[in-house]
Amino acid sequence: MTTNNNERNYTGQQIDKNASSIGGRMDDMDQQVRASGDFVNETGRVMNQTGVGAQQVGESGTMLKRVRIFDTTLRDGEQAPGATLHPEQKIVIAKQLALLGVDVIEPGFPISSPGDFMAVQRVSQEIHGVEICGFARSVKEDIDSAIRATEAAERRRLHMFLSSSDIHLDFQLRKSRQQVIDIARSMVAYAKQFVERIEFSPMDATRTGDEFLFEIIEAAIEEGATIINIPDTVGYAMPEEYGAMFTRVMNHVRGGKQVEYSAHCHNDLGLAVANSLAAIRAGVTQVEVTVNGVGERAGNCSLEELVMAIETRKGAMGAETGIRTEHIYATSQMVSRAMSFPIAFNKPIVGRNAFQHEAGIHQDGLLKNRNTYEIMDPEKLGVPRSMIILGKHSGRHAIKHRVSQFGVELTNEQMESLYVQFKELADRQKVVQDHQLLELIGHTVNEVLEPYTLVQAQVLTGTEGHRMSSCIIKDNRLGKELICSGTGEGAVEALVAGIKQALPMDVQFTDLELYSLSSGEQANGEAIVTVSVDGDHYRGVSVHQDVLMAVAQAFMAACNQAIREHQIGEAAQGGFTSGDVEITIP
Repeated sequence: MTTNNNERNYTGQQIDKNASSIGGRMDDMDQQVRASGDFVNETGRVMNQTGVGAQQVGESGTMLKRVRIFDTTLRDGEQAPGATLHPEQKIVIAKQLALLGVDVIEPGFPISSPGDFMAVQRVSQEIHGVEICGFARSVKEDIDSAIRATEAAERRRLHMFLSSSDIHLDFQLRKSRQQVIDIARSMVAYAKQFVERIEFSPMDATRTGDEFLFEIIEAAIEEGATIINIPDTVGYAMPEEYGAMFTRVMNHVRGGKQVEYSAHCHNDLGLAVANSLAAIRAGVTQVEVTVNGVGERAGNCSLEELVMAIETRKGAMGAETGIRTEHIYATSQMVSRAMSFPIAFNKPIVGRNAFQHEAGIHQDGLLKNRNTYEIMDPEKLGVPRSMIILGKHSGRHAIKHRVSQFGVELTNEQMESLYVQFKELADRQKVVQDHQLLELIGHTVNEVLEPYTLVQAQVLTGTEGHRMSSCIIKDNRLGKELICSGTGEGAVEALVAGIKQALPMDVQFTDLELYSLSSGEQANGEAIVTVSVDGDHYRGVSVHQDVLMAVAQAFMAACNQAIREHQIGEAAQGGFTSGDVEITIP
C-alpha cells in the first residue's frame, strides 16, 4: 500500500468524507458488520468475533461480549491542569482501582518524570491481579524506560503511540508518511523483543485518512502489535463515524482480524461516552477511561458513565464489564479528593444530585415505586441508604461498617485516625452526613503523605481594621509543631501570610472558590484554593463548617502538593532525563 505525501488534510473533513461514504448511519454500520461474517444475536446487536475475550450468556439468553476496562486516570487523567498526584497517592488509587475491578491500569508515563517512573514501578510491584501498562512514545528511550518500570508486574503490556494525521506529521513531527511508517515498524519490532503484549495507538486517528491509517496499523500488526487503539485525540468524532471507522479497519487492514481493538475518546464535544459505546457496538473489546472523566481539556470518557450505561442497557449493548459497581462511588470520591477536583452536583452517576428529587410529581412517584424516576439503584453504586445515623455517640464498629459500605479498605492505623477526626466533627454537629464521612476518609487516606499539617488557625481583628492570624503547623518530616503568625487587610490574607511563614518555598495564592454544600445551623462550606510555584499551579480542596478554616486547610493542601512535587524533582536532579523531544500525548 502506498500513500501520497502531497495529499494533505488539516481541517478534519476526511472523517466526514469517510463517514458519508457508508451513509453515516448506525444501520449502515450494522449491515457492513453483518456482511463481514460477524455474529449478530437475536436482538440484532453485533457480537464481533475478532479478538474478543470470553463471552457469557445473559439473562435473556443472548451472548454478552466482555468489554475490558482500561483505566488511565493515573496517566491521561493526571494530565488535567492542577491534577498532579504524588507516587504514594497513585499507589492508593491503584489499589482502589484493582478493588473496583478494572482490567488494566496505566499508572503513568515513565520517561516523563522521576515521579511517574517511581509510580509505575511501585504499582507494578504492589498491585496484583491487574494488567499494568507502561506508556511510551515510539522512541527507544521511552520504550526502555517503560519496560524497566513495569518489569515486576504480574502481567504487563507496553502502550506505544505515534502521530498519524497530516497536521501532526507536518507541524509536530515534521516527517513524511513513509518516515512515520518506518518508525512504527522499527519501534514495534524493537519493543517486541522485551514484551509480548503491545498496544499501538496512531495518535489523532480520527483526523487521519483511511489509506494512511490502514497502512500504519498494518505495519504495527506485522511487527507484533497485539492491541490496536484508535484514539479520538481531540474529541472530534461523532458516534456513527467513530464506530464505522473501527468497522473499516477490522474489514480492510491485513491481519486486522487477529488483534484486539481499543477505543480512547476525549470529551471536547461531550461525546466521549457516546463514541465509546458506538465503538463497542462495532466490535471493540476494550475501552480506555478515567474516573470522573478527568483529563486534558474537557477530559476523557468517564469510567462510571460508560460502565453504568453498559450495565443498565446490557440488552441493547450486548455487552458487560467486570467492574464491581458497588465500589464506583468511593473510587470517584477518592480521585476527586486526591486531585482536588470537585465533582459537579449534576454529574451523572456520582454527582450529589444524581439521585435527589425535588419536583412534587417526581417525589410522589418515587414514594410509590422508585422505578418511576430512577433507572439505577444507588446502593449498587456504593451509595448506601442506611437507617443507621452517625453522630457523636457512634462507636468504632458503626464507623467501620459504614466505611465498608462505601467499598473502602483502610488499615487499622487509618481507621483509628478516621475515628478521631469523626469524633471531632461529631462534637460540632449532631449528625455526620455520608458526604462528610467520605471527605474525612479522603483526608485520612492522604494525610500520611502530607509534609505539613494545619493543627490550628485563628484570626483576630487588629488595629485600624487589619487582621492578624495565629497558626500552629506540624512539620511531619521533623515531628515538630511550628507557631506562625501573619497580618493582612482581610482574614484570608492574614491566614495565608501566617501559613506561608512555615513553608520552605515561596508559594503564591492565586485563586479562591467558595461553595455552600448545605444549609441551616450545620451548613458546610467548600473551599478550593489554587497556588502557584515557579509558574506551576496546584489545587487544594477542603470542607468545614468554619469557612475560614476550610480556606486555611485548602491552602495547606495546595501547598503540600507543590512541596511534594518539588521534592521529587530535587531528589532526581542529575539522575533522570526525559529526552530532548517535547512530549505530546493522546
